[in-house]
Amino acid sequence: MHLGRTTLSKFLIQQLRDIDGGSDLGALLVDVAAAVKTIAAMTAKGALGGFLGELDNLNIQGETQKKLDVLANETMIRSCEWGGLVAGMVSEELEAPYVLPSEFERGRYLLVFDPLDGSSNTDVNVSVGSIFSVLVHPRPGSPSEHDYLQPGHRQVAAGYAIYGPATMLVLTVGKGTHGFTLDREIGNFILTHPNLAIPARSSEFAINASNARFWEPPVQRYVTECQAGLAGVRERDFNMRWIASMVAEVHRILMRGGVFMYPRDTRDASRPGRLRLLYEANPISLLIEQAGGRSTTGRERILELAPDALHQRVPVILGSREEVERIERYHADFDAGTDRPFESPLFHERSLFRAELTV
Repeated sequence: MHLGRTTLSKFLIQQLRDIDGGSDLGALLVDVAAAVKTIAAMTAKGALGGFLGELDNLNIQGETQKKLDVLANETMIRSCEWGGLVAGMVSEELEAPYVLPSEFERGRYLLVFDPLDGSSNTDVNVSVGSIFSVLVHPRPGSPSEHDYLQPGHRQVAAGYAIYGPATMLVLTVGKGTHGFTLDREIGNFILTHPNLAIPARSSEFAINASNARFWEPPVQRYVTECQAGLAGVRERDFNMRWIASMVAEVHRILMRGGVFMYPRDTRDASRPGRLRLLYEANPISLLIEQAGGRSTTGRERILELAPDALHQRVPVILGSREEVERIERYHADFDAGTDRPFESPLFHERSLFRAELTV
């Protein structure tokens, strides 16, 4: 299909013309896109620009910061703080909300973001990305920390950029999920993937199998059934993927379907999940749902969760709707004590040796 040359700016004007505050929201997303272009240039230069390597300090997450983490964070802040469009910002790299300099006007929106998701991959030249979410500031004046603690269904826009062979920006303003590719020759993002739709059924899943010993039984059950393939109860073969970059994993799912899982595990009772709710799980969940997929902790819809801290972590299971619903059923079965162990191929439904299993 011939898409013409719909730029990001033109697309936002069309999408937001009937929304209160739509012009400001569109302008903010253009500012985010400007930051993305700068971050894309830095990641593309890599060692040539002196951008690779680690710093001697940790971020609020207790993670060693990469040079690109800090540079990407500064780039996003500087691109968005001055235009009178945001009242404040929250970043993965900052312990507390970023307070705008006094000379800048306060706007109607709150911006929360992960400036460089998957930054551990930068030194090995694997795709990384940026994730962002836009919320409405609920009151006049400078925001408090509590003002950011809004459930994900209140997001007015969300998206990510992926820095790979091509730089793409994928976003939603609540009217579907759409992909734009950066045309480096003219410096514009061009609509190339309108109305992305995730297949409801898939035969591909992504999970870090090295953590298998810490998974809850519902996740173990699902993965074991997938690994059994054609001979098992699922009666088809599955492919397993793991890139260690949430943006890259989600981008693959948006393009061709699949399931991404970073589930609850037993390593640390105080940290039942690993991904941050406000600036990772929420924006990605909105994109997934707007593309017809499903996103859950295994027990709750992520977009319904009420955050209680800026850097709160949650389990995340998202992707093709039928597969995610199956995993949710397995969690419900487990919680109710009605789950069944994995069945040997000798005893699946088409087997001569089919037997009734009891709990």
